[in-house]
Amino acid sequence: MPIELDTTMHPDLAPLAWLLGEWEGTGVAGYPELPTVNFAQEISCTHDGRPFLRWETRSWVVGEDGSRGEPFETELGFWRPLPEGEVELLLSHPTGVTELYYGKTEPAKAELRTDGVLRSPDAREYSAAHRLYGYVQGGLMWATDMAALGQPLQSYASAQLSRSAATG
Repeated sequence: MPIELDTTMHPDLAPLAWLLGEWEGTGVAGYPELPTVNFAQEISCTHDGRPFLRWETRSWVVGEDGSRGEPFETELGFWRPLPEGEVELLLSHPTGVTELYYGKTEPAKAELRTDGVLRSPDAREYSAAHRLYGYVQGGLMWATDMAALGQPLQSYASAQLSRSAATG
């Protein structure tokens, strides 16, 4: 599925244009010491003409009947493209964690690792993460590995999302 570039978008955002839009879908999260959870997720990725993307995710636990239950995770942040196909992703979480990711973009792919993690005194132990995003057959797929709760870097969560009807 071809990606149409928004003429109001800053030209530096072209390598990340495939992220723009409203996305929704489902995923699964599991990690030692934490229960495995199926979740529904919505992602909003927008721009205002400046050279960064605004990123917001919200997710909910999915019940056995497929209905949305209690809120699961949420994050707010910004994607900042850099020269030579490099990119930064800054994320804040209401759990007292702020992350700075650094990585590379390729056509329809971004791979990032934490360059810094800042935690509030009452946040859970969390030290590193690796994220992979891809535009696959018109959908957004992502996977996250994390190092937390005394565990080494390992698989944590993944999801497959489609553009919501509002963004076609």
